[in-house]
Amino acid sequence: MKDIVMILSAVGLGAFGQLSLKKGMLLSGPTNIGIDVIKATFTPYVSFGLVLYATAMILWLAVLSRVELSFAYPMLSLGYVFVIFASWLIFNEHVSTLRIAGILFICIGVAMMGRS
Repeated sequence: MKDIVMILSAVGLGAFGQLSLKKGMLLSGPTNIGIDVIKATFTPYVSFGLVLYATAMILWLAVLSRVELSFAYPMLSLGYVFVIFASWLIFNEHVSTLRIAGILFICIGVAMMGRS
């Protein structure tokens, strides 16, 4: 059970990191690779997103030391599910029927992996 909690925590931190990065970049506006991206790195939302991502990576290393990669790695796909729904709620992004079908396939796959 502890391993699952660690996996879900790493996935959640990574997903929240993505949402924070997106919010920060929306506030920064469209940028090109270069100085604009470097400047955006120091904005609060982007900085927080990077911290969340780094924390998720550290936790993921602990997961990898305890769990088979063939079990743990597919669980990362739960981050896609969370980010799609959160993007729809927070950023009012369009979620098509095809994306919803994809989410269902991901959830079925993760459930199957979890039972193994």
